Amino acid sequence: MRRNSIVARIVWLHILVVGSVSIFMPVALYFLLASETNEIQRQFITSQVNQIGKYLERGSDGTWQLKLPEGIQDIYSEAYGRYRYAIINDKGQVVFSSLADKSAVFPDAGLTDEPQYLDRRDSGLAVAGARIPETIDGEPFWVEVGEDLSHRDVIIDDILGRFLQRVAWVTLPLLLLLLGLDIAIVRTVFKPVLRASEEAEAIRPSQPGLRLSSAELPSEIRPLVQAINNALDRLESGYKLQHEFAADAAHELRTPLAILRTRIDTLTDRDVSRQLRSDVERMSHTVNQLLEMAESEIFIVGPDEQADLHAIAVDVVSFLAPLIFGEGRSVSVVGADQPVLVNGNVEMIARALRNLVENAAKYSPSGSEIEVIVDSAGALRITDEGAGISDDDKQLLFRRFWRRDRRGTNSVGLGLAIVQRIMAAHSGEIEVHSRSPRGTAFVLRFKPFETDISSDGAIA
Repeated sequence: MRRNSIVARIVWLHILVVGSVSIFMPVALYFLLASETNEIQRQFITSQVNQIGKYLERGSDGTWQLKLPEGIQDIYSEAYGRYRYAIINDKGQVVFSSLADKSAVFPDAGLTDEPQYLDRRDSGLAVAGARIPETIDGEPFWVEVGEDLSHRDVIIDDILGRFLQRVAWVTLPLLLLLLGLDIAIVRTVFKPVLRASEEAEAIRPSQPGLRLSSAELPSEIRPLVQAINNALDRLESGYKLQHEFAADAAHELRTPLAILRTRIDTLTDRDVSRQLRSDVERMSHTVNQLLEMAESEIFIVGPDEQADLHAIAVDVVSFLAPLIFGEGRSVSVVGADQPVLVNGNVEMIARALRNLVENAAKYSPSGSEIEVIVDSAGALRITDEGAGISDDDKQLLFRRFWRRDRRGTNSVGLGLAIVQRIMAAHSGEIEVHSRSPRGTAFVLRFKPFETDISSDGAIA
Protein backbone atom coordinates (compact mmCIF):
# COMPACT_ATOMS: atom_id res chain seq x y z
CA MET A 1 0.00 0.00 0.00
CA ARG A 2 1.67 3.18 -1.23
CA ARG A 3 1.91 6.16 1.11
CA ASN A 4 0.27 8.65 -1.28
CA SER A 5 -2.50 6.35 -2.52
CA ILE A 6 -6.14 7.11 -1.82
CA VAL A 7 -6.45 3.83 0.11
CA ALA A 8 -3.45 4.74 2.28
CA ARG A 9 -4.86 8.17 3.03
CA ILE A 10 -8.25 6.70 3.98
CA VAL A 11 -6.62 4.05 6.15
CA TRP A 12 -4.34 6.51 7.96
CA LEU A 13 -7.20 8.93 8.57
CA HIS A 14 -9.31 6.07 9.85
CA ILE A 15 -6.50 4.92 12.14
CA LEU A 16 -6.37 8.46 13.53
CA VAL A 17 -10.13 8.46 14.08
CA VAL A 18 -10.14 4.97 15.60
CA GLY A 19 -7.25 5.90 17.89
CA SER A 20 -9.06 9.03 19.04
CA VAL A 21 -12.30 7.13 19.57
CA SER A 22 -10.52 4.32 21.43
CA ILE A 23 -9.23 6.92 23.90
CA PHE A 24 -12.33 9.11 24.09
CA MET A 25 -14.99 6.40 24.24
CA PRO A 26 -13.81 4.60 27.42
CA VAL A 27 -13.28 7.93 29.18
CA ALA A 28 -16.70 9.19 28.09
CA LEU A 29 -18.38 5.95 29.13
CA TYR A 30 -16.55 6.06 32.44
CA PHE A 31 -17.91 9.50 33.25
CA LEU A 32 -21.37 8.52 32.02
CA LEU A 33 -21.35 5.47 34.27
CA ALA A 34 -19.99 7.52 37.16
CA SER A 35 -22.75 10.07 36.68
CA GLU A 36 -25.38 7.35 36.48
CA THR A 37 -23.96 5.65 39.57
CA ASN A 38 -24.06 8.90 41.53
CA GLU A 39 -27.65 9.50 40.45
CA ILE A 40 -28.68 6.00 41.53
CA GLN A 41 -26.86 6.52 44.83
CA ARG A 42 -28.65 9.84 45.45
CA GLN A 43 -32.01 8.29 44.69
CA PHE A 44 -31.29 5.45 47.08
CA ILE A 45 -30.02 7.76 49.83
CA THR A 46 -33.03 10.05 49.40
CA SER A 47 -35.39 7.10 49.69
CA GLN A 48 -33.57 5.98 52.85
CA VAL A 49 -33.86 9.47 54.36
CA ASN A 50 -37.57 9.56 53.64
CA GLN A 51 -38.00 6.08 55.04
CA ILE A 52 -36.19 6.91 58.29
CA GLY A 53 -38.21 10.10 58.65
CA LYS A 54 -41.43 8.08 58.63
CA TYR A 55 -40.42 6.27 61.79
CA LEU A 56 -39.59 9.45 63.76
CA GLU A 57 -42.52 10.34 66.01
CA ARG A 58 -43.32 12.04 69.29
CA GLY A 59 -44.02 9.67 72.18
CA SER A 60 -46.86 9.91 74.73
CA ASP A 61 -44.47 11.52 77.16
CA GLY A 62 -43.61 14.26 74.64
CA THR A 63 -40.16 12.91 73.77
CA TRP A 64 -39.08 12.00 70.28
CA GLN A 65 -38.75 8.31 69.45
CA LEU A 66 -37.31 6.46 66.43
CA LYS A 67 -38.78 3.00 66.00
CA LEU A 68 -37.04 1.42 62.99
CA PRO A 69 -38.10 -2.05 61.80
CA GLU A 70 -35.63 -4.82 62.36
CA GLY A 71 -34.73 -5.06 58.65
CA ILE A 72 -33.79 -1.39 58.49
CA GLN A 73 -31.85 -1.63 61.75
CA ASP A 74 -29.76 -4.42 60.21
CA ILE A 75 -28.84 -2.18 57.28
CA TYR A 76 -27.50 0.48 59.66
CA SER A 77 -25.90 -1.89 62.14
CA GLU A 78 -22.20 -1.67 62.97
CA ALA A 79 -21.85 -5.31 61.93
CA TYR A 80 -22.84 -4.46 58.39
CA GLY A 81 -20.94 -1.21 58.54
CA ARG A 82 -21.92 0.13 55.19
CA TYR A 83 -24.69 2.63 55.95
CA ARG A 84 -25.13 5.11 58.81
CA TYR A 85 -27.74 7.66 59.74
CA ALA A 86 -28.27 10.57 62.10
CA ILE A 87 -31.17 12.93 62.94
CA ILE A 88 -30.39 16.53 63.96
CA ASN A 89 -32.80 19.06 65.47
CA ASP A 90 -32.93 22.77 64.76
CA LYS A 91 -30.45 23.47 67.56
CA GLY A 92 -27.80 21.37 65.76
CA GLN A 93 -28.05 18.59 68.34
CA VAL A 94 -27.88 14.96 67.24
CA VAL A 95 -31.12 13.38 68.40
CA PHE A 96 -30.56 9.90 66.99
CA SER A 97 -27.52 8.25 65.37
CA SER A 98 -26.49 4.76 64.27
CA LEU A 99 -22.88 5.58 65.07
CA ALA A 100 -21.37 4.31 68.29
CA ASP A 101 -20.43 7.81 69.46
CA LYS A 102 -23.88 9.16 68.51
CA SER A 103 -22.29 11.80 66.28
CA ALA A 104 -23.53 13.31 63.07
CA VAL A 105 -22.67 11.67 59.78
CA PHE A 106 -21.51 15.01 58.35
CA PRO A 107 -20.58 17.08 61.44
CA ASP A 108 -19.00 19.92 59.48
CA ALA A 109 -21.99 20.62 57.26
CA GLY A 110 -24.37 23.44 58.10
CA LEU A 111 -28.16 23.25 58.31
CA THR A 112 -29.99 24.55 55.25
CA ASP A 113 -33.54 24.51 53.96
CA GLU A 114 -32.47 22.63 50.82
CA PRO A 115 -31.38 18.99 50.46
CA GLN A 116 -27.61 18.59 50.60
CA TYR A 117 -25.57 15.85 48.96
CA LEU A 118 -22.33 15.62 50.88
CA ASP A 119 -18.96 13.88 50.92
CA ARG A 120 -16.80 13.33 53.95
CA ARG A 121 -13.19 12.27 53.68
CA ASP A 122 -10.96 12.28 56.75
CA SER A 123 -8.73 9.85 58.65
CA GLY A 124 -9.07 7.21 55.95
CA LEU A 125 -12.86 7.48 56.05
CA ALA A 126 -14.80 8.13 52.83
CA VAL A 127 -18.54 8.66 53.21
CA ALA A 128 -21.01 9.93 50.62
CA GLY A 129 -24.62 10.71 51.40
CA ALA A 130 -27.30 13.34 51.94
CA ARG A 131 -28.79 15.64 54.59
CA ILE A 132 -32.44 16.46 53.90
CA PRO A 133 -34.72 18.70 55.97
CA GLU A 134 -37.94 17.14 57.28
CA THR A 135 -40.80 18.75 59.24
CA ILE A 136 -42.38 16.30 61.66
CA ASP A 137 -45.26 17.23 63.89
CA GLY A 138 -44.50 20.89 63.24
CA GLU A 139 -40.88 20.64 64.28
CA PRO A 140 -37.87 20.82 61.88
CA PHE A 141 -35.33 18.01 61.69
CA TRP A 142 -32.49 17.13 59.35
CA VAL A 143 -32.11 13.47 58.50
CA GLU A 144 -28.67 12.29 57.39
CA VAL A 145 -27.85 9.03 55.60
CA GLY A 146 -24.31 8.17 54.51
CA GLU A 147 -22.66 5.27 52.70
CA ASP A 148 -19.16 4.08 53.49
CA LEU A 149 -17.52 4.02 50.04
CA SER A 150 -14.96 1.45 51.16
CA HIS A 151 -17.76 -1.11 51.51
CA ARG A 152 -19.50 -0.65 48.13
CA ASP A 153 -20.54 -4.07 46.97
CA VAL A 154 -23.43 -3.50 44.61
CA ILE A 155 -22.94 -4.60 41.02
CA ILE A 156 -23.06 -1.12 39.52
CA ASP A 157 -20.12 -0.12 41.71
CA ASP A 158 -18.18 -3.15 40.48
CA ILE A 159 -18.89 -2.18 36.88
CA LEU A 160 -17.67 1.33 37.53
CA GLY A 161 -14.56 0.20 39.39
CA ARG A 162 -13.49 -2.34 36.76
CA PHE A 163 -14.78 -0.71 33.59
CA LEU A 164 -11.47 0.54 32.22
CA GLN A 165 -9.78 -2.76 32.98
CA ARG A 166 -12.38 -4.95 31.29
CA VAL A 167 -14.38 -2.92 28.83
CA ALA A 168 -11.33 -1.18 27.36
CA TRP A 169 -9.91 -4.55 26.29
CA VAL A 170 -13.19 -5.32 24.53
CA THR A 171 -13.34 -1.89 22.89
CA LEU A 172 -9.87 -2.06 21.33
CA PRO A 173 -10.38 -5.36 19.43
CA LEU A 174 -13.75 -4.14 18.20
CA LEU A 175 -12.18 -0.95 16.87
CA LEU A 176 -9.39 -2.95 15.21
CA LEU A 177 -12.00 -5.23 13.66
CA LEU A 178 -13.79 -2.15 12.38
CA LEU A 179 -10.53 -0.90 10.88
CA GLY A 180 -9.95 -4.24 9.14
CA LEU A 181 -13.47 -4.25 7.74
CA ASP A 182 -13.05 -0.69 6.51
CA ILE A 183 -9.80 -1.60 4.74
CA ALA A 184 -11.53 -4.56 3.06
CA ILE A 185 -14.43 -2.34 2.02
CA VAL A 186 -12.12 0.33 0.60
CA ARG A 187 -10.15 -2.27 -1.35
CA THR A 188 -13.38 -3.69 -2.75
CA VAL A 189 -14.55 -0.23 -3.78
CA PHE A 190 -11.25 0.47 -5.53
CA LYS A 191 -11.05 -2.87 -7.38
CA PRO A 192 -12.46 -1.29 -10.57
CA VAL A 193 -9.73 1.36 -10.35
CA LEU A 194 -7.03 -1.30 -10.11
CA ARG A 195 -8.63 -3.12 -13.04
CA ALA A 196 -8.53 0.09 -15.08
CA SER A 197 -4.83 0.52 -14.27
CA GLU A 198 -4.15 -3.05 -15.45
CA GLU A 199 -6.02 -2.30 -18.66
CA ALA A 200 -3.87 0.81 -19.12
CA GLU A 201 -0.72 -1.31 -18.70
CA ALA A 202 -1.92 -3.57 -21.54
CA ILE A 203 -2.23 -0.73 -24.08
CA ARG A 204 0.53 -1.06 -26.67
CA PRO A 205 1.20 0.49 -30.08
CA SER A 206 0.11 -2.85 -31.57
CA GLN A 207 -3.26 -2.53 -29.81
CA PRO A 208 -4.14 1.16 -29.99
CA GLY A 209 -7.87 0.43 -29.86
CA LEU A 210 -7.85 -0.74 -26.24
CA ARG A 211 -9.63 1.53 -23.78
CA LEU A 212 -10.09 1.70 -20.02
CA SER A 213 -13.33 0.27 -18.71
CA SER A 214 -15.46 2.75 -16.78
CA ALA A 215 -17.92 0.12 -15.53
CA GLU A 216 -18.36 0.06 -11.74
CA LEU A 217 -15.90 2.92 -11.29
CA PRO A 218 -16.61 5.42 -8.49
CA SER A 219 -18.35 8.51 -9.80
CA GLU A 220 -15.42 10.67 -8.61
CA ILE A 221 -12.95 8.77 -10.82
CA ARG A 222 -15.13 8.04 -13.87
CA PRO A 223 -14.60 11.52 -15.44
CA LEU A 224 -10.82 11.03 -15.26
CA VAL A 225 -11.04 7.64 -17.00
CA GLN A 226 -13.34 9.06 -19.66
CA ALA A 227 -10.90 11.93 -20.25
CA ILE A 228 -8.05 9.41 -20.61
CA ASN A 229 -10.10 7.38 -23.11
CA ASN A 230 -10.80 10.53 -25.11
CA ALA A 231 -7.08 11.33 -25.12
CA LEU A 232 -6.35 7.76 -26.29
CA ASP A 233 -8.87 8.24 -29.11
CA ARG A 234 -7.00 11.31 -30.28
CA LEU A 235 -3.65 9.54 -29.99
CA GLU A 236 -4.95 6.55 -31.93
CA SER A 237 -6.25 8.82 -34.67
CA GLY A 238 -2.90 10.61 -34.96
CA TYR A 239 -1.03 7.31 -34.80
CA LYS A 240 -3.14 5.85 -37.61
CA LEU A 241 -2.60 8.91 -39.77
CA GLN A 242 1.16 8.68 -39.24
CA HIS A 243 1.20 4.95 -39.96
CA GLU A 244 -1.00 5.28 -43.04
CA PHE A 245 1.15 8.09 -44.38
CA ALA A 246 4.36 6.06 -44.03
CA ALA A 247 2.78 2.94 -45.51
CA ASP A 248 1.09 4.79 -48.38
CA ALA A 249 4.21 6.78 -49.18
CA ALA A 250 6.36 3.65 -49.26
CA HIS A 251 3.81 1.77 -51.34
CA GLU A 252 3.44 4.62 -53.84
CA LEU A 253 7.21 4.79 -54.27
CA ARG A 254 7.51 1.16 -55.32
CA THR A 255 6.04 1.63 -58.78
CA PRO A 256 8.12 4.70 -59.74
CA LEU A 257 11.23 2.91 -58.51
CA ALA A 258 10.43 -0.15 -60.61
CA ILE A 259 9.92 2.06 -63.67
CA LEU A 260 13.13 3.94 -62.90
CA ARG A 261 15.04 0.65 -62.60
CA THR A 262 13.74 -0.47 -66.00
CA ARG A 263 14.76 2.78 -67.66
CA ILE A 264 18.21 2.63 -66.09
CA ASP A 265 18.70 -0.80 -67.66
CA THR A 266 18.22 0.80 -71.11
CA LEU A 267 21.10 3.24 -70.65
CA THR A 268 24.04 2.62 -72.95
CA ASP A 269 26.61 3.95 -70.47
CA ARG A 270 27.15 0.91 -68.24
CA ASP A 271 29.13 2.80 -65.57
CA VAL A 272 26.38 5.35 -65.13
CA SER A 273 23.76 2.60 -65.28
CA ARG A 274 25.56 0.60 -62.57
CA GLN A 275 25.84 3.61 -60.24
CA LEU A 276 22.22 4.64 -60.77
CA ARG A 277 21.03 1.07 -60.22
CA SER A 278 22.94 0.97 -56.91
CA ASP A 279 21.17 4.14 -55.82
CA VAL A 280 17.78 2.76 -56.85
CA GLU A 281 18.43 -0.51 -55.03
CA ARG A 282 19.24 1.44 -51.90
CA MET A 283 16.03 3.44 -52.26
CA SER A 284 14.05 0.24 -52.84
CA HIS A 285 15.59 -1.31 -49.73
CA THR A 286 14.60 1.75 -47.72
CA VAL A 287 11.05 1.65 -49.07
CA ASN A 288 10.75 -2.06 -48.31
CA GLN A 289 11.96 -1.55 -44.75
CA LEU A 290 9.50 1.32 -44.27
CA LEU A 291 6.71 -1.02 -45.34
CA GLU A 292 7.99 -3.75 -43.02
CA MET A 293 8.13 -1.27 -40.15
CA ALA A 294 4.58 -0.12 -40.87
CA GLU A 295 3.35 -3.72 -40.96
CA SER A 296 5.15 -4.62 -37.73
CA GLU A 297 3.52 -1.67 -35.92
CA ILE A 298 0.02 -3.11 -36.40
CA PHE A 299 0.95 -6.78 -36.28
CA ILE A 300 -0.60 -8.96 -33.54
CA VAL A 301 0.35 -12.57 -32.79
CA GLY A 302 -2.68 -14.84 -32.44
CA PRO A 303 -2.79 -17.03 -29.33
CA ASP A 304 -3.09 -20.20 -31.46
CA GLU A 305 -0.32 -19.37 -33.94
CA GLN A 306 2.60 -21.79 -33.97
CA ALA A 307 5.96 -21.48 -35.63
CA ASP A 308 8.81 -23.99 -35.99
CA LEU A 309 12.09 -22.20 -35.28
CA HIS A 310 14.15 -24.96 -36.86
CA ALA A 311 12.19 -24.85 -40.13
CA ILE A 312 12.33 -21.04 -40.20
CA ALA A 313 16.10 -21.04 -39.63
CA VAL A 314 16.65 -23.56 -42.44
CA ASP A 315 14.45 -21.59 -44.88
CA VAL A 316 16.07 -18.21 -44.14
CA VAL A 317 19.63 -19.54 -44.30
CA SER A 318 18.86 -21.45 -47.51
CA PHE A 319 17.50 -18.25 -49.06
CA LEU A 320 20.46 -16.07 -48.05
CA ALA A 321 23.23 -18.67 -48.42
CA PRO A 322 24.00 -18.01 -52.13
CA LEU A 323 24.48 -14.28 -51.48
CA ILE A 324 26.58 -14.87 -48.35
CA PHE A 325 28.72 -17.56 -49.97
CA GLY A 326 29.18 -15.32 -52.99
CA GLU A 327 30.70 -12.63 -50.75
CA GLY A 328 33.27 -15.07 -49.35
CA ARG A 329 31.54 -15.85 -46.05
CA SER A 330 29.90 -19.01 -44.71
CA VAL A 331 26.58 -19.52 -42.94
CA SER A 332 25.08 -22.56 -41.24
CA VAL A 333 22.25 -23.78 -39.02
CA VAL A 334 23.28 -25.70 -35.89
CA GLY A 335 21.69 -26.81 -32.64
CA ALA A 336 18.33 -28.53 -32.49
CA ASP A 337 17.60 -30.58 -35.61
CA GLN A 338 13.96 -31.29 -34.75
CA PRO A 339 10.89 -29.01 -34.71
CA VAL A 340 11.01 -26.32 -32.01
CA LEU A 341 7.47 -24.97 -31.67
CA VAL A 342 6.81 -21.51 -30.28
CA ASN A 343 3.82 -19.17 -30.18
CA GLY A 344 4.53 -16.94 -33.17
CA ASN A 345 3.96 -15.93 -36.76
CA VAL A 346 6.18 -17.73 -39.27
CA GLU A 347 6.49 -14.81 -41.70
CA MET A 348 7.35 -12.25 -39.01
CA ILE A 349 9.90 -14.47 -37.25
CA ALA A 350 11.51 -15.19 -40.61
CA ARG A 351 11.63 -11.45 -41.32
CA ALA A 352 13.36 -10.78 -37.98
CA LEU A 353 15.86 -13.60 -38.53
CA ARG A 354 16.57 -12.46 -42.10
CA ASN A 355 17.33 -8.93 -40.89
CA LEU A 356 19.78 -10.23 -38.29
CA VAL A 357 21.55 -12.61 -40.70
CA GLU A 358 21.82 -9.88 -43.35
CA ASN A 359 23.15 -7.52 -40.69
CA ALA A 360 25.73 -10.11 -39.59
CA ALA A 361 26.84 -10.65 -43.20
CA LYS A 362 27.11 -6.90 -43.79
CA TYR A 363 29.48 -6.33 -40.85
CA SER A 364 31.52 -9.55 -40.97
CA PRO A 365 34.87 -9.76 -42.77
CA SER A 366 35.43 -11.99 -45.77
CA GLY A 367 36.21 -15.58 -44.79
CA SER A 368 34.28 -15.36 -41.51
CA GLU A 369 31.48 -17.66 -40.40
CA ILE A 370 27.89 -16.85 -39.45
CA GLU A 371 25.92 -19.34 -37.37
CA VAL A 372 22.21 -19.59 -36.64
CA ILE A 373 21.87 -21.73 -33.50
CA VAL A 374 18.43 -23.18 -32.78
CA ASP A 375 17.76 -23.72 -29.08
CA SER A 376 15.21 -26.36 -28.11
CA ALA A 377 14.00 -24.05 -25.30
CA GLY A 378 12.56 -21.68 -27.91
CA ALA A 379 15.36 -19.33 -28.94
CA LEU A 380 17.46 -18.38 -31.95
CA ARG A 381 21.07 -17.25 -31.58
CA ILE A 382 22.79 -15.48 -34.49
CA THR A 383 26.57 -15.17 -34.16
CA ASP A 384 29.17 -13.48 -36.36
CA GLU A 385 32.89 -12.73 -36.32
CA GLY A 386 32.67 -9.01 -36.97
CA ALA A 387 34.19 -6.11 -35.06
CA GLY A 388 31.63 -6.38 -32.26
CA ILE A 389 29.46 -3.73 -30.67
CA SER A 390 30.51 -1.40 -27.87
CA ASP A 391 28.44 -1.06 -24.72
CA ASP A 392 27.54 2.52 -25.64
CA ASP A 393 26.29 1.46 -29.07
CA LYS A 394 24.18 -1.34 -27.54
CA GLN A 395 22.00 1.34 -25.97
CA LEU A 396 21.30 2.87 -29.41
CA LEU A 397 21.06 -0.22 -31.63
CA PHE A 398 17.28 -0.42 -31.76
CA ARG A 399 16.56 3.23 -32.44
CA ARG A 400 14.97 3.91 -35.79
CA PHE A 401 17.37 5.26 -38.42
CA TRP A 402 20.36 4.95 -36.06
CA ARG A 403 23.64 3.98 -37.74
CA ARG A 404 27.06 3.77 -36.17
CA ASP A 405 28.79 4.88 -39.38
CA ARG A 406 26.51 6.84 -41.68
CA ARG A 407 29.15 7.14 -44.40
CA GLY A 408 30.51 3.62 -44.53
CA THR A 409 27.28 1.69 -45.14
CA ASN A 410 24.14 1.76 -47.26
CA SER A 411 21.97 0.83 -44.26
CA VAL A 412 19.11 3.17 -43.32
CA GLY A 413 19.03 1.98 -39.71
CA LEU A 414 15.60 0.30 -39.64
CA GLY A 415 16.49 -3.41 -39.58
CA LEU A 416 17.09 -3.81 -35.84
CA ALA A 417 14.12 -1.56 -35.02
CA ILE A 418 11.94 -3.93 -37.06
CA VAL A 419 13.40 -6.93 -35.21
CA GLN A 420 12.68 -5.34 -31.84
CA ARG A 421 9.10 -4.52 -32.83
CA ILE A 422 8.50 -8.09 -34.04
CA MET A 423 9.85 -9.50 -30.77
CA ALA A 424 7.63 -7.12 -28.77
CA ALA A 425 4.60 -8.37 -30.71
CA HIS A 426 5.59 -11.94 -29.74
CA SER A 427 6.07 -10.95 -26.07
CA GLY A 428 9.62 -12.20 -26.55
CA GLU A 429 13.06 -10.90 -25.69
CA ILE A 430 16.03 -9.79 -27.75
CA GLU A 431 19.54 -9.85 -26.28
CA VAL A 432 22.87 -8.56 -27.57
CA HIS A 433 26.14 -10.11 -26.38
CA SER A 434 29.75 -9.45 -27.29
CA ARG A 435 31.80 -12.53 -28.17
CA SER A 436 35.42 -13.23 -27.33
CA PRO A 437 37.80 -12.47 -28.96
CA ARG A 438 35.54 -10.70 -31.51
CA GLY A 439 32.07 -10.80 -32.91
CA THR A 440 28.50 -10.31 -31.75
CA ALA A 441 25.65 -12.62 -30.78
CA PHE A 442 21.96 -11.70 -31.04
CA VAL A 443 19.51 -13.94 -29.16
CA LEU A 444 15.76 -14.05 -29.89
CA ARG A 445 13.79 -15.74 -27.11
CA PHE A 446 10.17 -16.82 -27.69
CA LYS A 447 7.50 -18.44 -25.56
CA PRO A 448 7.65 -22.15 -26.40
CA PHE A 449 4.70 -24.50 -26.54
CA GLU A 450 4.79 -27.52 -24.25
CA THR A 451 6.04 -30.41 -26.34
CA ASP A 452 7.57 -33.82 -25.87
CA ILE A 453 10.16 -33.15 -28.55
CA SER A 454 13.63 -32.84 -27.05
CA SER A 455 17.02 -32.13 -28.54
CA ASP A 456 20.45 -30.92 -27.59
CA GLY A 457 22.09 -27.60 -28.32
CA ALA A 458 20.85 -25.43 -25.44
CA ILE A 459 22.05 -21.85 -25.51
CA ALA A 460 24.06 -20.75 -22.52
